Amino acid sequence: MAWLGEIDLGTKAAPALAQTMVSLTIDGQTIEVPEGTSVMRAAALMGTTIPKLCATDTLEAFGSCRLCLIEVEGRNGYPASCTTPVMPGMVVRTQTEKLKQLRKGVMELYISDHPLDCLTCPANGDCELQDMAGAVGLRDVRYGYDGANHLDAPKDESNPYFAFDPTKCIVCSRCVRACDEVQGTFALTIEARGFESVVSASQSESFLSSECVSCGACVQACPTSALQEKKVIEVGTPDRAVVTTCAYCGVGCTFRAEMRGEELVRMVPWKEGKANHGHSCVKGRFAWGYANHSERVLNPMIRQSVDQPWREVSWDEAIAYTASEFRRIQARYGVRSVGGITSSRCTNEETFLVQKLIRQGFGNNNVDTCARVCHSPTGYGLKTTFGTSAGTQDFDSVNHADVIMIIGANPTDGHPVFASRMKQRLRAGARLIVIDPRRTDIVRTPHVEAEHHLPLRPGTNVAVLTAMAHVIVTEGLADEDYIRSRCDWDEFQDWAAFVSEPARSPEAIEALTRVPAADLRASARLYATGGNAAIYYGLGVTEHSQGSSTVMAIANLAMATGNVGREGVGVNPLRGQNNVQGACDMGSFPHEYPGYRHVSEDATRVMFEEAWGVTLDSEPGLRIPNMLDAATDGTFKALFIQGEDILQSDPNTQHVAAGLAAMECVVVQDLFLNETANYAHVFLPGSTFLEKDGTFTNAERRVQRVRKVMDPKNGYADWEVVQLVANAMGLNWSYGHPSEIMDEVAALTPTFANVNYAALEEHGSIQWPATADAPTGTPTMHIDTFVRGKGHFVVTDYVPTDEKTGPRFPLLLTTGRILSHYNVGAQTRRTENVAWHPEDLLEMHPHDAENRGLKDGDWTALRSRAGETTLRVKVTERVAPGVVYTTFHHPTTQANVITTDYSDWATNCPEYKVTAVQVSASNGPSDWQEAYQAQADRSRRIAVAGDLQ
Repeated sequence: MAWLGEIDLGTKAAPALAQTMVSLTIDGQTIEVPEGTSVMRAAALMGTTIPKLCATDTLEAFGSCRLCLIEVEGRNGYPASCTTPVMPGMVVRTQTEKLKQLRKGVMELYISDHPLDCLTCPANGDCELQDMAGAVGLRDVRYGYDGANHLDAPKDESNPYFAFDPTKCIVCSRCVRACDEVQGTFALTIEARGFESVVSASQSESFLSSECVSCGACVQACPTSALQEKKVIEVGTPDRAVVTTCAYCGVGCTFRAEMRGEELVRMVPWKEGKANHGHSCVKGRFAWGYANHSERVLNPMIRQSVDQPWREVSWDEAIAYTASEFRRIQARYGVRSVGGITSSRCTNEETFLVQKLIRQGFGNNNVDTCARVCHSPTGYGLKTTFGTSAGTQDFDSVNHADVIMIIGANPTDGHPVFASRMKQRLRAGARLIVIDPRRTDIVRTPHVEAEHHLPLRPGTNVAVLTAMAHVIVTEGLADEDYIRSRCDWDEFQDWAAFVSEPARSPEAIEALTRVPAADLRASARLYATGGNAAIYYGLGVTEHSQGSSTVMAIANLAMATGNVGREGVGVNPLRGQNNVQGACDMGSFPHEYPGYRHVSEDATRVMFEEAWGVTLDSEPGLRIPNMLDAATDGTFKALFIQGEDILQSDPNTQHVAAGLAAMECVVVQDLFLNETANYAHVFLPGSTFLEKDGTFTNAERRVQRVRKVMDPKNGYADWEVVQLVANAMGLNWSYGHPSEIMDEVAALTPTFANVNYAALEEHGSIQWPATADAPTGTPTMHIDTFVRGKGHFVVTDYVPTDEKTGPRFPLLLTTGRILSHYNVGAQTRRTENVAWHPEDLLEMHPHDAENRGLKDGDWTALRSRAGETTLRVKVTERVAPGVVYTTFHHPTTQANVITTDYSDWATNCPEYKVTAVQVSASNGPSDWQEAYQAQADRSRRIAVAGDLQ
């Protein structure tokens, strides 16, 4: 649809490496295009649209519909323009009497097998078949349609987001090809032949029960209404679009939010999106309905104590009460008795304002974020070794990788759009190493299989990586030239001597890690000698007591093999939430200002003091667990929490609850009465990403615009609420638009010096650092030299976690995410995504289940030294014996009531991934679950006007 600003050029662009330009003539006009371009694309580039149905520029040329026929001077027949490459001097005609006759005949056959109910069809006005019938001038159909060929193919409405109507299918195969080429799931096929042929989900299952992952690629590719979103069927076709950025994972997909009035109709992945290139997942594509959910809180509320019901108040009263409480508490208990938590789901600008409120308004550095709870070891480890605390590559770099090593990450579930790109590269010949205690989907998917899967024992990451280094060094596989020129040679020698010790060989650590020595050796050799080798890692690396050590061990491997500083290599953290990177960049840590500069650095602090007109504290503040400890000790009394649910997301839930209960004023700014709000005294309604302007920064350091699609239902964007609080505390902020906040960030943060809204509009996105030397950003870091100068090798000795298994707790619990849900599930649980994952399940190996008399679906009690909960068991060989696994998306399970207080030695990042547990049969909820639910029910009461009982 032209009004949406996207033109389908019919076929993909020529390979990026194509240098030779080819000149040809199309309909009397001369055009020059890169060698390898199709005639169809060349014509589209000059403004000539050749009719097509099976062709689209997101897929490989197919040439089946025969609608795009052309005449080529000197060539017999009528070739398909989509599969015909340009040639020097070629003379092409796209419209002749013979071509018109052929195209009308082809279209007539399509229409003869298609119902002519255009006026009532949900794709009316948005149907390529309809458009092409008009384009070829079809006015009469000689062959009648009776639908008999489709009587045995009923409409499939099993998927909660889209319907499949086989009567509308023209068997162009675009949906099948999209599932194969773009998504890589291979869930669709063409069944039968001739007029009886039809698209079908695998094994003739319904879409919901099939292998379909509901990414929406098939829906987007369909040229008719055979695959149609239910929202479009309900509302009608959209009439305008706004380009914005997804608010789910750290991939940072760009979407066109397609609207009808102020109603959002659908989210369509934008082809120009530099992170997603027109692809999406079930969450970003479909799971935006939470924005209109009935449980969303739209009015501010306050109460004196958490055993009282909430009382709805005006914004003025809520803001005034918040400011007065913080002033009262600081006057009584001291400046450092209050603090705040920024959000990894809110924009950069909003995060910047919250940390500014705390530093400028509260007068301390008591600010923290969930980014520390998940990826602070990334910041520490990469800053120590490379000099900057972020990933080294952009996502496109994976296209140049020959070896991909995934450790402690589950990209098909956690970062599905990037996982599809990764699978494309693997199908093209790259080789895969997976280091994970669980057999994640990417270990074996259609046409992709890991060459090596190392199912290590949870908590032994450092031992495995050190053993890989042992092989690389002792077998002479290190890149000495790279190390001598790019790294500190003396440090390398010390590190090499350490990893070479026999006690660190694969054979010596096999009993500890449970990884066969031969597999580990083969993996190390492949990584060191297989060409461009890229490492991608996730929370299975960072959320350990040795998280920082593991990140540095990964960096050691990359430097030792010369795999940093060019495309196709690098060390790449896969960030979990949409703005985890941005939350870190914006100064959400108690020891760092924006740009990762320590609060004790005089020059940096003076710069912020001059800009903000106050004297700033030079002492690092409290992290979240320290705030909770201080609260139970009676010295920390108030907390401002924007867009985080620490009661469900942070470890040792009972300790978090005790800390919150001990505070006199907890302010929660969020969309819903989340679990943390059970202990809140003020609730300030939040705004969704659809209701605000700003920026997010994804896992590849890409800063992208978030654009307001509709007015905030609560009355204010989140940044405006923070400004109201700040001004109520006397700070006199006067931001008129988030662009002004980003200008302040750029003025105070060297790596963001050239990030501004005008540049983002011009370039689409910018990857920091964006400095005078790289004004449009830096896709690949450390090209000629590391940011710190010489790469720094760090000796990373394996230190066992203090969390030990034993007779009482013989199993190890590790946690993770699932494709259909996001983080604590507050958003996705309020969408139809619950169809795929209505509850958290405990995965257990058949051997362990049999020993405990458990069968698939049984209720089990999951106990640790910290607490107990109950959930159903899923018996599966995806986990190794001795290991159990669960997700943390449902508060009724509260997996974090099980996790302990152990954390990373350098950053206090919680050790979510290693908890000693016991599993046994259960008859019902644990005592804690029953008590928690009762407390939550009491806490969420909202008083009717005039009734505070």
